[in-house]
Amino acid sequence: MHCLHKPLPYLIFGVLFGYFTPLSSLLQLPPVTCRCKNISSCYGHCVTSQEGVSELDCFGKHLRFSRIIWKCVWTPVKKQTQRYTLCIEQNKYSKTHTNISETSQTIILNKRFNMTAHVFDNSDWKSCTKTVFRGSPQQLVRCGPPSNVHLKRHSRQLDIQASWRKEETKYIRLYSVRYKELNSLQWKEPPVQSKDRNRCTVGNLNSSLSYEVQIECVANNKCTQCPWSEVFTVPPELTDTPVIEMVKDSRPQTKGRRLVIIKWKFAASELAEGYSVSVGKASGEEPIETFNISRPLLMVTLSNSAYHLKITAQNRAGTSPAAQSTIWPLDNKDLYGKLNLTFNGNTSFTISWVDDLIKTYSCFSVEWWTRGNKAAHKSFYEDENNYEVIPLHEPLELYKRYTFTLHTRPDKEPCNLKFINNSESTYGSIQSYFTEGSPISAPGNISSSNVTQSSMVLEWTSVPEKDTRGFLLGYVLHYTESPNDRTDAETNITVDAGSTSYELVDLKSNTVYQVQLSAFTAAGMGVRSSAVYFETKSTASLSMGGMIAGVAIGVTLLLLVVNLGSRLIKRAKRILWPSIPNPGNSNAIQKIDGVCELELLEAINRQKLEEEEGDANSLHIVDSREKKYPVSNLHSSDSCLHLNTDHEENQGPSETTADSAEPTKVDPQINMGLCRRDTATDSSTQDPTSDTIKPPTDTRQTDAVPISTVAHQCPQLSFMSDYTTMELFQQVMTQCVPATMSSSSSSSSL
Repeated sequence: MHCLHKPLPYLIFGVLFGYFTPLSSLLQLPPVTCRCKNISSCYGHCVTSQEGVSELDCFGKHLRFSRIIWKCVWTPVKKQTQRYTLCIEQNKYSKTHTNISETSQTIILNKRFNMTAHVFDNSDWKSCTKTVFRGSPQQLVRCGPPSNVHLKRHSRQLDIQASWRKEETKYIRLYSVRYKELNSLQWKEPPVQSKDRNRCTVGNLNSSLSYEVQIECVANNKCTQCPWSEVFTVPPELTDTPVIEMVKDSRPQTKGRRLVIIKWKFAASELAEGYSVSVGKASGEEPIETFNISRPLLMVTLSNSAYHLKITAQNRAGTSPAAQSTIWPLDNKDLYGKLNLTFNGNTSFTISWVDDLIKTYSCFSVEWWTRGNKAAHKSFYEDENNYEVIPLHEPLELYKRYTFTLHTRPDKEPCNLKFINNSESTYGSIQSYFTEGSPISAPGNISSSNVTQSSMVLEWTSVPEKDTRGFLLGYVLHYTESPNDRTDAETNITVDAGSTSYELVDLKSNTVYQVQLSAFTAAGMGVRSSAVYFETKSTASLSMGGMIAGVAIGVTLLLLVVNLGSRLIKRAKRILWPSIPNPGNSNAIQKIDGVCELELLEAINRQKLEEEEGDANSLHIVDSREKKYPVSNLHSSDSCLHLNTDHEENQGPSETTADSAEPTKVDPQINMGLCRRDTATDSSTQDPTSDTIKPPTDTRQTDAVPISTVAHQCPQLSFMSDYTTMELFQQVMTQCVPATMSSSSSSSSL
C-alpha cells in the first residue's frame, strides 16, 4: 500500500475531470511522497548494501555567533547518478528531504535530543538501498582538520605551524601530531602534543629520512570530535649550505645599469626542489625581491648601488641554511662630474644635476654613505627643477668622506622602489666632505734605494683614507744634513698625491741626511713622520766600485773576444784552407777482396827448381794445391805466413823409406809468406846455397809438407775513400810482412 501526498477524495475528483493522471499511473510513482512517520511501510523493503548508499555520517560545525550548522554526508551508489531521500527523526520531530542529487544535506537538530537519520536511494523501487545513522547532537560537534599546515625541518626537528577555521579557532586549544617513517606501518607512540593551538615541534628525527605526519585537535566540550587530517609527506632535511661560486658584473647593459651573474652549487642537489634567491638594497630600501628558480644560476639587471644577496635551497620540508653575499657598488668614473652638492649646515644638503632629466624622469632616489657604514636613502618626486633639497635625520659627521649617488626611476608617484630587477639607473656620483681637516698620521715605511754619491730614491706608503680627514693634495719631503739642526738648512720638496717615491739629487758624497715626510689637504699640513737617516756613498767607494766594475767588464769583454775570435779563425780556416779528407772517414767505400794467391809462390819455386835442376844436393818441396787468402786479412798484427812449428812438433818426423833414418828437412823459403810482388822477386834472387838443405849422398824423396799447415790467411783490407791509389795500396800492404826466420832455424842441418 502506497502513501500519497493528496487526500483521496481530491485525487478521485481530479481523475474524473482529467486534472490528474489515472490512479493506475499514480501507483507506479516512486515512494518520494512518503512521510517519515510511516517510513517502515514505505521503505521497509529497502536493504543495506555496500554497492548502494552507505557510510552515512552526521555532525555539526561551528559558525559565527556561536551557532552550529548540522550536516549529513554519505557515500553515493556506485552505479549511475541517483536521487536520494533523507529522513531525520528526533523525539517527536521528523523531517523528510526528498529528491536530493548531492551526497550531503544540511539539516536542523535540537542538541537536547538524540537523532536518527535514514538515507534511501530512489534509483529502483524494487531494489532500493538504505543506510542509517544514530547519535547525540552534543557529541557530534566536530572541529578540524586544520585548514592550513606549514612544515619545516631543521636541526633534526620538525616545526609544524597549523591554522584552523576562524569560526572554530577559539574552541581549539591544543592539537596532536602523529608521525612515522615513510612506508612504515607503525605510527610512533605516543603522539606529540602542541605547545598551543598553532605551533608544535617533533624532535629526534633522522635528517636523511622522509616522514609521514597527521594532525588532529585535542577534543573538549566544544569540540567533541577531532578527526585526523590527511597524511602529509615530509622530505629529508636540507642540511648543506649553498656555495656561491661567482658574483660577477658581466657588462653594463645600458648607461647606469649592469648585468650581474650569480652562480652557486648545492651538494645535496637531488634533495632540493628549487632555490630561493633574495636580493635587496644594502641601504635597506624596500622591497626585497625573491626569485624562485630551479637552476643554480641567476642573472639580474641592477643599478650601481650595493645589494645584499641571500641564497637557500628548498623543498616541501623547508629550506637549507642560507648563503649570503654582498654585491658591491660599482665605482664608475664616467659617472663623476654630473652632480653638484651644497651643504646647508649639517642637517641638509642640496643636490643638483647637469642634464635636463625632468623631461624624461620625475622619480629620483639619492643615496649617501661613508666607507664601512650602511647607506642612507631618500626617494623624491621632481618635475620642475634640476635640484632637490634633502633633509637629514642624522647630522653629517666632520672629517668623513661621503659618497652621494643619484638614481632615476621610470615610475610616477609614489617614487618608492617597486622591484629590484631592471628597475632603476644610476645617473651620477660625487664625493665630498662636510668639513675637511689636516691628516692625523704621516706616510710610513720610508726607505731608500739606488743610493749613489750624489743621489738616492726615497719610497713610502700613503696615508690611510680615514686618517687624511680630507682630500689628499700631496706630500712634503723634509730633509737636511745631519747633525745640522738649523731649520734654515732644511729643504722642503712637494710631491704629488699620486706618487709614493721621489729621487733626491745634488747631494753631497759620504754625507748622512735626515728625512721626514708629511701629507697635506686643503685644511693644511699633517703631522710629520719620524726622522730616518740615509748616507750617500763616498768617492773612494765609488772609485773602488768603478774599478771593480771596470775589471769585471774588461774580463767579460776579453772572454767574449777570445771566444768569438776562436770561432772566426776556425771558420776562416775552413773557408781558406779546406782540410784533406781522411780516407778512413770517406763515405765512398770500396772493399777490395784480394787474395794472396800461392800461384805466385809456386811459379817462383818452379823457377828455382829449374835453375837448380842439376844440383842433386838440394831438395825443394812444393805443395801444388791452391789456397786463396783474402787481402782483407792483411790488417792482422801477425805476418801473413810464418813457420808453423807447432805442426812439426805435433806431427813428428815425416815418413821415409825403410832405409832412411833421418827426418825430412823443409826448405825455409817455402815457409816464407809472399804477399807482395817485390817481395817475391827478392826471394827469387836470393842465394840458393844459403836457403837449401844439403842432404846426404843417398838422397830419397819424401812426402811434401802441405803449405796450408804452415801459413795463415792474410787479413782483409777495406778502403773507405775515393783516394785509393796504388801507392796507398802498397802502404797498406806493408802490414803484411813475412816473418823472418833466424839463421839457425833456416839452416838446420840434416
